[in-house]
Amino acid sequence: MRRLLATLSIFAFNVVFAAPTAFLNVNVIPMTGETVIEAQTVIVEDGVVAVIGDVDTVPVPKDAQVVDGTDRYLMPGLAEMHAHVPDVGSQNLDRIFTLFVANGVTTIRGMLGRPSHLVLRQELIDGGRFGPRLITSGPSLNGNSVNGPADGARKVRSQHAAGYDFLKIHPGLTASEFNAIAEAANEIGMPFAGHVPASVGVTGALNVGMATIDHLDGYIAALMPTDTDRSGGYGGFFDVLLADQVDPAGIEGIVMQTAAAGTWNVPTQSLIEQLVNEVSVSDLGGRPDMRYMPRSTVQQWTDAKEDQLNERGFTPAIGDRAIQIRRQIILALHEAGAGLLLGSDAPQIFNVPGFSVHEELGFLVAAGLTPFEALSTGTTAPAKFLGINTGTVETGKDADLVLLNANPFADISNSRRVHGVMVRGVWHSHSDLEQRLSEFLSADE
Repeated sequence: MRRLLATLSIFAFNVVFAAPTAFLNVNVIPMTGETVIEAQTVIVEDGVVAVIGDVDTVPVPKDAQVVDGTDRYLMPGLAEMHAHVPDVGSQNLDRIFTLFVANGVTTIRGMLGRPSHLVLRQELIDGGRFGPRLITSGPSLNGNSVNGPADGARKVRSQHAAGYDFLKIHPGLTASEFNAIAEAANEIGMPFAGHVPASVGVTGALNVGMATIDHLDGYIAALMPTDTDRSGGYGGFFDVLLADQVDPAGIEGIVMQTAAAGTWNVPTQSLIEQLVNEVSVSDLGGRPDMRYMPRSTVQQWTDAKEDQLNERGFTPAIGDRAIQIRRQIILALHEAGAGLLLGSDAPQIFNVPGFSVHEELGFLVAAGLTPFEALSTGTTAPAKFLGINTGTVETGKDADLVLLNANPFADISNSRRVHGVMVRGVWHSHSDLEQRLSEFLSADE
């Protein structure tokens, strides 16, 4: 399977590190396998995991900051592979970054890039701004922003020259525009990711080497019976309204095509399930994590779900059918070895940044993945896909780590029990994170 980036190492690291940090008597979840290594001391120096060994044999440097790991679990930081990042001048930027880090998210892939994100990306790496590592797309390529095949190819070259990490594909592109973008991107080695244009479908996107398909976009349409009239009709939000017409027997074929193409998927199952399931808007809007979002935003999300439930042709049975079909696709992709990446599309409908990653992990387990397999989509898989030095707890790895109060292999919901987070070698305790979060409680725009 292809990697998105092989050049992140060119970014300059200008962080000035303090004294070493020692996690003492901690249970290590290395994510190199489904194992827990008990009673370890982990030493972090200069932003890198320097030593891992038995608590009784590893000496703690005299000047080290000591973190008590007794009965706690140290694992790699998580990646949110479908995030939306405001412009640098937005009052919500610090809120979103704080929510990510407080939930153990140390890397995000921004799916709607802006010019200011290029500077922001470096500030985050340098430690000049609090927040996760940022991988950023360029501005969206879509039916409104692209004016013909030649313009699409030109925009690819322009975004590559500007230094964006990848291209974001949005709906509305014609087949000729999408193929011109793909050809130009492949020629210069720039990945493209996101939505599948209806003009080409999943097979067309796979054939030209799309790096990731997000939201399982196009998969339900690909499962429609072959005698379906494709000339018109309305499928609704990511084709949810087609769920009662699809033929699940087609899942194996499209999944095998995906695996053979080396294209990864970011299902964002939490986005879809929370929109179409039978959980009431009052229950969703009343969750504790909603208190960190502006009330006006939560109201917008409530209105969006109510609109979905009242949409012509939608029924709870169709919603449940869509959820089950998508879960089958997710499990089939995993079992076929087609890469899955953790992502929730945050902030988006009832997806509060950071918190929604844990919702997504729960939905992946509900689809049939084990807790270890689900956690891999947010640790080792993004590291492999992006080509970055994270994703496991091993000596020599960048110290993006999260300390949990319980074992997530025993219950995936334990991934929420964050005791503290280390971002690029800098430790942020639970009290520090709670203090940062308190600035955004019951906030209004």
